[in-house]
Amino acid sequence: MNNSPLKELKHKVFQSGDPSYLYIGINVIIFVVFALINIPFFLSGNGSIAGGDWIREYFGFPASLVKLPTRFYTILTYQFFHGGFFHLLFNMLWLFWMGRIFLDFLKPRQFHFVYLAGGFTGALLYLLAYNIFPVFASSAGATVIGSSASVMAIVVATATLVPDYSIRLLFLGDLKLKFLAIAYVVLNLIGIGTADAGGSFAHIGGMIMGFTFIKLLQNGNDLSNIFKKKPKLRVVKKDPAKPSFVKKKETTVDQKEIDAILDKISKTGYDKLTREEKETLFKASKH
Repeated sequence: MNNSPLKELKHKVFQSGDPSYLYIGINVIIFVVFALINIPFFLSGNGSIAGGDWIREYFGFPASLVKLPTRFYTILTYQFFHGGFFHLLFNMLWLFWMGRIFLDFLKPRQFHFVYLAGGFTGALLYLLAYNIFPVFASSAGATVIGSSASVMAIVVATATLVPDYSIRLLFLGDLKLKFLAIAYVVLNLIGIGTADAGGSFAHIGGMIMGFTFIKLLQNGNDLSNIFKKKPKLRVVKKDPAKPSFVKKKETTVDQKEIDAILDKISKTGYDKLTREEKETLFKASKH
């Protein structure tokens, strides 16, 4: 019984199928683990080895194009590291609140796509800005960390999907999501002219992805379909004992012919098949 809360938490994060809990869990676990690792380094006077500088160097997304080939993986890892407790706290709160609304209307697969793609887009806009605008010429060693771009993608996607949905905020009362999203956009545009310009560019990149995803989805284009599992091709022999009211010529495919086609694919590739062979393969996949 003593382990029941831990088991329940493990189930909710890793087994419930709820992506908002999954990403919150991953972010919190990473923060706690690295905070604990940092303790002995801090006590020995080498806090920066496992502290912020070390994390930014190896897990933060760099503004330098020179570093990118050896830090290519950071386009993913930077989304799960934070600069401090409050940075983590507010990101996770917004991810939880907006995640609940998002998943009331859309699928977990779509949440995964928006979160990750929002982080990728935020990193790319950050990289583009730091290598185009002269004001950042002396900031070649800059890096960005945090899930803010991913969270902003979820926030703006949710606001674009249900703009008149209201939430109650402390001191502000009921607020429609469209006004919340507009406020975030304005604040981050203002932020471009501050010391945290890099973070603001990343946030805007995430917002653009969230907005674009929903607009495409509303037009019938679901970008998250790339996460769909493709069905495996199976050739099933028809049971001769069962009667069929359809002509055999239209419903059955010779197994030897299928084997020959599959063998050809393994040797030369699908593109080398003739139109007739592709049609035969297609018919076989329907049985």
